[in-house]
Amino acid sequence: MTLLFEGVSAAVTTPFKDGEIDLESFKNHLQFLKDNDIQAFIINGTTGEGSTLTDSEKKQTIKTAIDVANKEIPVIATTGSNNTQASIDSSLEAKKLGVDGLLIITPYYNKTTQKGAIAHFTAIAEALVDLPIIMYDVPARTGMSLEADTVAKLSKIPNIVGLKDATGDLANLTRMQNLVTDDFAFYGGNDDIALPFYAAGGKGLISVVANVIPSEHQKLYELAQNNPKEAIKLNNLLFPFTDTIGTELNPISIKAVVSHIGFGDYELRLPLVELEDSKVTQLIHSYQSLKEGLNHL
Repeated sequence: MTLLFEGVSAAVTTPFKDGEIDLESFKNHLQFLKDNDIQAFIINGTTGEGSTLTDSEKKQTIKTAIDVANKEIPVIATTGSNNTQASIDSSLEAKKLGVDGLLIITPYYNKTTQKGAIAHFTAIAEALVDLPIIMYDVPARTGMSLEADTVAKLSKIPNIVGLKDATGDLANLTRMQNLVTDDFAFYGGNDDIALPFYAAGGKGLISVVANVIPSEHQKLYELAQNNPKEAIKLNNLLFPFTDTIGTELNPISIKAVVSHIGFGDYELRLPLVELEDSKVTQLIHSYQSLKEGLNHL
Protein backbone atom coordinates (compact mmCIF):
# COMPACT_ATOMS: atom_id res chain seq x y z
CA MET A 1 0.00 0.00 0.00
CA THR A 2 1.10 3.58 -0.63
CA LEU A 3 1.46 6.26 2.05
CA LEU A 4 -1.83 7.50 3.47
CA PHE A 5 -0.32 10.97 3.57
CA GLU A 6 2.99 12.76 3.81
CA GLY A 7 3.43 15.97 5.76
CA VAL A 8 1.22 17.41 8.47
CA SER A 9 -2.21 16.16 9.47
CA ALA A 10 -4.42 17.62 12.20
CA ALA A 11 -5.75 15.67 15.15
CA VAL A 12 -8.96 17.66 14.89
CA THR A 13 -10.73 19.06 17.94
CA THR A 14 -14.46 18.44 18.43
CA PRO A 15 -16.46 21.59 19.30
CA PHE A 16 -19.35 21.40 21.77
CA LYS A 17 -22.20 23.78 22.47
CA ASP A 18 -24.32 23.20 25.57
CA GLY A 19 -23.05 19.64 25.77
CA GLU A 20 -23.80 18.68 22.16
CA ILE A 21 -21.48 18.53 19.16
CA ASP A 22 -21.48 21.79 17.24
CA LEU A 23 -21.39 20.29 13.76
CA GLU A 24 -21.48 23.64 11.96
CA SER A 25 -18.35 24.87 13.76
CA PHE A 26 -16.73 21.48 13.22
CA LYS A 27 -17.42 21.69 9.49
CA ASN A 28 -16.07 25.24 9.28
CA HIS A 29 -12.92 24.26 11.15
CA LEU A 30 -12.33 21.31 8.83
CA GLN A 31 -12.74 23.59 5.81
CA PHE A 32 -10.24 26.05 7.31
CA LEU A 33 -7.74 23.23 7.78
CA LYS A 34 -8.24 21.92 4.27
CA ASP A 35 -7.90 25.42 2.77
CA ASN A 36 -4.65 25.91 4.70
CA ASP A 37 -2.61 22.95 3.48
CA ILE A 38 -3.45 20.25 6.03
CA GLN A 39 -2.64 16.86 4.51
CA ALA A 40 -5.16 14.67 6.38
CA PHE A 41 -7.94 14.79 8.96
CA ILE A 42 -7.51 12.64 12.06
CA ILE A 43 -10.98 12.30 13.60
CA ASN A 44 -12.17 11.23 17.09
CA GLY A 45 -8.73 10.96 18.63
CA THR A 46 -7.46 12.18 21.98
CA THR A 47 -7.51 15.79 20.75
CA GLY A 48 -11.05 15.24 19.45
CA GLU A 49 -12.16 13.90 22.86
CA GLY A 50 -13.12 10.65 21.18
CA SER A 51 -13.29 8.81 24.49
CA THR A 52 -16.32 10.91 25.48
CA LEU A 53 -18.17 10.73 22.17
CA THR A 54 -21.06 8.33 21.66
CA ASP A 55 -21.06 5.93 18.70
CA SER A 56 -23.66 8.10 17.04
CA GLU A 57 -21.56 11.23 17.52
CA LYS A 58 -18.49 9.51 16.11
CA LYS A 59 -20.45 8.65 12.97
CA GLN A 60 -21.51 12.29 12.66
CA THR A 61 -17.96 13.59 12.90
CA ILE A 62 -16.66 11.01 10.43
CA LYS A 63 -19.42 11.77 7.92
CA THR A 64 -18.80 15.50 8.23
CA ALA A 65 -15.06 15.06 7.71
CA ILE A 66 -15.63 12.86 4.66
CA ASP A 67 -17.96 15.47 3.17
CA VAL A 68 -15.47 18.29 3.67
CA ALA A 69 -12.50 16.23 2.49
CA ASN A 70 -14.42 15.40 -0.71
CA LYS A 71 -11.83 12.72 -1.56
CA GLU A 72 -9.17 15.45 -1.88
CA ILE A 73 -7.40 14.61 1.38
CA PRO A 74 -7.63 11.43 3.46
CA VAL A 75 -9.91 11.02 6.46
CA ILE A 76 -8.41 8.79 9.16
CA ALA A 77 -10.68 7.64 11.99
CA THR A 78 -9.39 6.78 15.45
CA THR A 79 -11.10 3.48 16.25
CA GLY A 80 -8.78 1.59 18.59
CA SER A 81 -9.45 0.71 22.22
CA ASN A 82 -8.30 -1.77 24.87
CA ASN A 83 -10.91 -4.24 23.65
CA THR A 84 -9.81 -5.94 20.45
CA GLN A 85 -13.28 -6.98 19.30
CA ALA A 86 -14.69 -3.52 20.03
CA SER A 87 -11.82 -2.04 18.00
CA ILE A 88 -12.72 -4.33 15.10
CA ASP A 89 -16.40 -3.42 15.31
CA SER A 90 -15.68 0.32 15.41
CA SER A 91 -13.22 0.00 12.56
CA LEU A 92 -15.72 -1.87 10.38
CA GLU A 93 -18.31 0.86 11.04
CA ALA A 94 -15.81 3.53 10.04
CA LYS A 95 -14.95 1.58 6.91
CA LYS A 96 -18.63 1.45 5.94
CA LEU A 97 -18.79 5.23 6.26
CA GLY A 98 -15.94 5.55 3.77
CA VAL A 99 -12.82 6.53 5.73
CA ASP A 100 -9.46 6.27 4.03
CA GLY A 101 -7.61 4.80 6.97
CA LEU A 102 -7.57 4.06 10.69
CA LEU A 103 -5.46 5.12 13.66
CA ILE A 104 -5.30 2.30 16.22
CA ILE A 105 -3.87 2.84 19.69
CA THR A 106 -2.10 0.21 21.76
CA PRO A 107 -4.32 -1.31 24.47
CA TYR A 108 -4.49 0.89 27.57
CA TYR A 109 -5.33 0.18 31.24
CA ASN A 110 -5.41 -3.61 30.90
CA LYS A 111 -2.40 -3.19 28.55
CA THR A 112 -0.78 -6.32 27.12
CA THR A 113 2.53 -8.04 26.38
CA GLN A 114 4.44 -7.61 23.11
CA LYS A 115 3.00 -10.96 22.01
CA GLY A 116 -0.46 -9.70 22.90
CA ALA A 117 0.11 -6.45 20.97
CA ILE A 118 1.03 -8.44 17.88
CA ALA A 119 -2.12 -10.54 18.25
CA HIS A 120 -4.24 -7.41 18.85
CA PHE A 121 -3.08 -5.50 15.77
CA THR A 122 -3.03 -8.63 13.62
CA ALA A 123 -6.66 -9.43 14.44
CA ILE A 124 -7.75 -5.87 13.60
CA ALA A 125 -5.74 -5.78 10.37
CA GLU A 126 -7.09 -9.14 9.21
CA ALA A 127 -10.67 -8.01 9.86
CA LEU A 128 -10.16 -4.85 7.78
CA VAL A 129 -8.02 -6.40 5.04
CA ASP A 130 -7.73 -3.57 2.48
CA LEU A 131 -8.03 -0.52 4.76
CA PRO A 132 -4.70 1.10 5.76
CA ILE A 133 -3.90 1.15 9.48
CA ILE A 134 -1.52 3.43 11.37
CA MET A 135 -0.60 2.09 14.79
CA TYR A 136 -0.37 4.56 17.66
CA ASP A 137 2.23 4.31 20.42
CA VAL A 138 1.75 6.80 23.27
CA PRO A 139 3.00 5.23 26.52
CA ALA A 140 2.29 8.36 28.59
CA ARG A 141 -1.42 7.66 28.13
CA THR A 142 -1.52 3.88 27.82
CA GLY A 143 1.13 2.56 30.19
CA MET A 144 2.70 0.37 27.52
CA SER A 145 4.86 0.77 24.43
CA LEU A 146 5.71 -1.16 21.29
CA GLU A 147 9.22 -2.54 21.07
CA ALA A 148 11.16 -2.08 17.84
CA ASP A 149 11.00 -5.81 17.03
CA THR A 150 7.24 -5.76 17.54
CA VAL A 151 6.83 -2.86 15.11
CA ALA A 152 9.03 -4.66 12.62
CA LYS A 153 6.89 -7.81 12.78
CA LEU A 154 3.63 -5.87 12.45
CA SER A 155 4.98 -3.81 9.55
CA LYS A 156 5.00 -6.97 7.46
CA ILE A 157 1.19 -7.07 7.51
CA PRO A 158 0.20 -5.44 4.19
CA ASN A 159 -2.41 -3.01 5.52
CA ILE A 160 -0.42 -1.87 8.56
CA VAL A 161 1.28 1.04 6.82
CA GLY A 162 2.73 3.20 9.59
CA LEU A 163 3.18 4.19 13.19
CA LYS A 164 2.30 7.37 15.05
CA ASP A 165 5.23 7.61 17.43
CA ALA A 166 4.45 9.73 20.48
CA THR A 167 7.19 8.25 22.63
CA GLY A 168 9.59 11.15 22.15
CA ASP A 169 12.40 8.61 21.75
CA LEU A 170 14.30 9.57 18.60
CA ALA A 171 16.92 6.89 19.13
CA ASN A 172 14.20 4.25 19.01
CA LEU A 173 12.83 5.82 15.83
CA THR A 174 16.16 5.13 14.13
CA ARG A 175 16.22 1.67 15.69
CA MET A 176 12.80 0.92 14.17
CA GLN A 177 13.67 2.39 10.78
CA ASN A 178 16.56 -0.02 10.50
CA LEU A 179 14.12 -2.92 10.89
CA VAL A 180 11.37 -1.95 8.42
CA THR A 181 11.13 -1.29 4.68
CA ASP A 182 11.17 2.24 3.28
CA ASP A 183 7.45 2.21 2.50
CA PHE A 184 6.50 1.96 6.19
CA ALA A 185 5.78 5.49 7.47
CA PHE A 186 6.63 6.98 10.84
CA TYR A 187 4.55 9.98 11.89
CA GLY A 188 5.46 12.16 14.83
CA GLY A 189 3.03 12.58 17.68
CA ASN A 190 4.89 15.33 19.56
CA ASP A 191 4.65 18.84 18.12
CA ASP A 192 7.62 20.08 20.15
CA ILE A 193 10.09 17.72 18.46
CA ALA A 194 8.61 17.77 14.95
CA LEU A 195 11.75 19.10 13.29
CA PRO A 196 14.20 16.57 14.78
CA PHE A 197 11.65 13.85 14.04
CA TYR A 198 11.70 14.87 10.36
CA ALA A 199 15.49 15.04 10.41
CA ALA A 200 15.54 11.45 11.68
CA GLY A 201 13.40 10.32 8.73
CA GLY A 202 9.79 10.88 9.84
CA LYS A 203 7.27 11.16 7.01
CA GLY A 204 5.08 13.71 8.77
CA LEU A 205 3.20 14.70 11.88
CA ILE A 206 -0.16 14.07 13.50
CA SER A 207 -0.38 17.47 15.11
CA VAL A 208 -2.31 19.22 17.86
CA VAL A 209 -1.15 22.79 17.21
CA ALA A 210 -1.85 22.44 13.48
CA ASN A 211 -5.50 22.92 14.47
CA VAL A 212 -4.72 26.65 14.46
CA ILE A 213 -1.48 26.95 12.44
CA PRO A 214 -1.89 24.30 9.70
CA SER A 215 -0.10 25.99 6.81
CA GLU A 216 2.80 27.02 9.03
CA HIS A 217 3.36 23.45 10.18
CA GLN A 218 3.12 22.07 6.68
CA LYS A 219 5.68 24.67 5.60
CA LEU A 220 7.97 23.47 8.40
CA TYR A 221 7.76 19.93 7.05
CA GLU A 222 8.52 21.08 3.51
CA LEU A 223 11.47 23.23 4.62
CA ALA A 224 12.84 20.30 6.60
CA GLN A 225 13.12 18.37 3.34
CA ASN A 226 15.01 20.97 1.33
CA ASN A 227 16.14 23.96 3.41
CA PRO A 228 17.24 22.96 6.93
CA LYS A 229 18.50 26.45 7.81
CA GLU A 230 15.11 28.05 7.11
CA ALA A 231 13.39 25.12 8.83
CA ILE A 232 15.31 25.84 12.03
CA LYS A 233 14.38 29.52 11.78
CA LEU A 234 10.67 28.71 11.42
CA ASN A 235 10.80 26.04 14.13
CA ASN A 236 12.31 28.52 16.57
CA LEU A 237 9.47 30.92 15.82
CA LEU A 238 6.77 28.27 16.28
CA PHE A 239 8.26 26.75 19.41
CA PRO A 240 7.16 29.22 22.14
CA PHE A 241 3.50 28.79 21.16
CA THR A 242 3.88 25.01 20.92
CA ASP A 243 5.57 24.99 24.31
CA THR A 244 2.77 27.07 25.84
CA ILE A 245 0.10 24.76 24.46
CA GLY A 246 1.97 21.80 25.96
CA THR A 247 1.80 23.13 29.52
CA GLU A 248 -1.76 21.80 29.95
CA LEU A 249 -3.24 18.38 29.29
CA ASN A 250 -4.29 18.02 25.64
CA PRO A 251 -6.80 19.18 24.34
CA ILE A 252 -7.56 21.68 27.12
CA SER A 253 -5.22 24.36 25.76
CA ILE A 254 -5.68 23.98 22.03
CA LYS A 255 -9.48 24.14 22.25
CA ALA A 256 -9.22 27.61 23.80
CA VAL A 257 -7.26 28.83 20.78
CA VAL A 258 -9.50 27.03 18.28
CA SER A 259 -12.43 28.86 19.86
CA HIS A 260 -10.51 32.15 19.75
CA ILE A 261 -10.02 31.93 15.98
CA GLY A 262 -13.73 31.36 15.47
CA PHE A 263 -14.55 27.67 15.52
CA GLY A 264 -17.02 27.11 18.33
CA ASP A 265 -17.30 27.82 22.03
CA TYR A 266 -14.54 26.99 24.48
CA GLU A 267 -16.20 23.92 25.94
CA LEU A 268 -14.90 20.49 26.97
CA ARG A 269 -16.56 17.35 28.23
CA LEU A 270 -15.96 15.98 31.69
CA PRO A 271 -13.65 14.78 33.04
CA LEU A 272 -11.82 17.60 31.22
CA VAL A 273 -12.51 21.17 32.34
CA GLU A 274 -11.74 24.58 30.84
CA LEU A 275 -8.81 26.73 31.90
CA GLU A 276 -9.14 29.81 34.07
CA ASP A 277 -9.58 33.09 32.15
CA SER A 278 -6.07 34.25 33.03
CA LYS A 279 -4.50 31.15 31.47
CA VAL A 280 -6.68 31.47 28.38
CA THR A 281 -5.47 35.06 28.05
CA GLN A 282 -1.86 33.83 28.18
CA LEU A 283 -2.56 31.28 25.45
CA ILE A 284 -4.19 33.85 23.19
CA HIS A 285 -1.33 36.27 23.76
CA SER A 286 1.16 33.56 22.78
CA TYR A 287 -0.83 32.78 19.62
CA GLN A 288 -1.07 36.45 18.67
CA SER A 289 2.66 36.94 19.26
CA LEU A 290 3.34 34.00 16.95
CA LYS A 291 1.13 35.41 14.21
CA GLU A 292 2.86 38.78 14.48
CA GLY A 293 6.24 37.06 14.22
CA LEU A 294 5.13 35.11 11.17
CA ASN A 295 4.06 38.36 9.50
CA HIS A 296 7.63 39.62 9.84
CA LEU A 297 9.31 36.40 8.79
